[in-house]
Amino acid sequence: MPEPLHAALAEVRALLLAPGLSRAVGAGHRRGLRPTVHRAELRPVTLKSGPRLQITTSDGSRPHTRNVGWDGEADAAVDALLAEPFGNWHVETAETTLQLRVTKSGAAQVHRAAAQPVAEPAAHDRTKAHLLDPGDPIFTVIGASAAKRRQVDAFLRALAATLPDDLAGPLHVVDLGCGNAYLTFAAYHWLTQRGLDVHLIGVDVREDQRQRNTELARRLGWTDRVRFVAGTIADAPVGSAPDLVLALHACDTATDEALARAVRWRSRWVLAAPCCHHDIAAQLRSRPTPPPYELLTRQGILRERFADVLTDAVRAGLLRLHGYRAEVVEFVDSRHTPRNLLIRARRTGAIPTSERWTEYRALVDGWRVTPRLAMLLDEPPAGTSTGAAVAD
Repeated sequence: MPEPLHAALAEVRALLLAPGLSRAVGAGHRRGLRPTVHRAELRPVTLKSGPRLQITTSDGSRPHTRNVGWDGEADAAVDALLAEPFGNWHVETAETTLQLRVTKSGAAQVHRAAAQPVAEPAAHDRTKAHLLDPGDPIFTVIGASAAKRRQVDAFLRALAATLPDDLAGPLHVVDLGCGNAYLTFAAYHWLTQRGLDVHLIGVDVREDQRQRNTELARRLGWTDRVRFVAGTIADAPVGSAPDLVLALHACDTATDEALARAVRWRSRWVLAAPCCHHDIAAQLRSRPTPPPYELLTRQGILRERFADVLTDAVRAGLLRLHGYRAEVVEFVDSRHTPRNLLIRARRTGAIPTSERWTEYRALVDGWRVTPRLAMLLDEPPAGTSTGAAVAD
């Protein structure tokens, strides 16, 4: 039964500020209203300065993260987010999960469920060894929260599963959209520990990030092998084509730009963890859903989640059409980040058959979407044939 919206939001507020909060997400928009941010995610974190509420918001172009104190600062930040006309709230605490959806009439439909207990590991279970120990001295220099270190370690595991065990020789790596460069530095450190001769370039659009990261590289003594440039993912100068391209949580179509550039470089390996799939989600909102799938996109939250799946399925399909073996995997538990999918690709150079092209075309035509990656790659790819081996 619908409930008064103000009462439901008051319940959400209490959960967001409660000690047992695990994570919360506000997304979508109410009918006729547009929030100033596209999405907001909240989770408690513990920093050197003490416990904080981490708030990550996206304006549709790039995410912004801040950590606020619990001594009144969090109250004001939460009130500001609850004032946004989000159409959906999803809140998880240690005891309950609450899903709120705002109806067309402005009422609240609320679903509450008891949290599922997490089984404790048996006493004989071993803790998984880290590829890069969280206590490694590198983190004394670059920082990174415990959650970020877990994400980086999980990403390194995916990288280890991608690269051949007998890899030797120089390795040119580019990290597109590197941000604070936690992954950049960790990847360089781990790769060099394997005995590889690594040259790594981090790309970020912000000049202040370039200066910050360059200073960290200087403090680590790596400036001869690790450097940073300020520029867009699509155009930043990186010298020769890299062997390995990384892109961790590049927002929305920035992931498409990273994948497109990797394809044009003909890079041997690509690892991209997408974030904020707004482009195809907006196309699904603006176009009629093909029958018989109307129920799949009628609810806002289901449409957004389906848009995430469709976007990454299209990306993987296009990579296959351009000579890559591509797969989509979970690289870290969703408790650590909801953006936990990874597109992992290895160049084979195989030319796709016409059946593979027809399969892709049927998907995008059926859903009446125009993928950004397809536009960047100027589909169909050159060399499409009907008789060669399939790339995956």
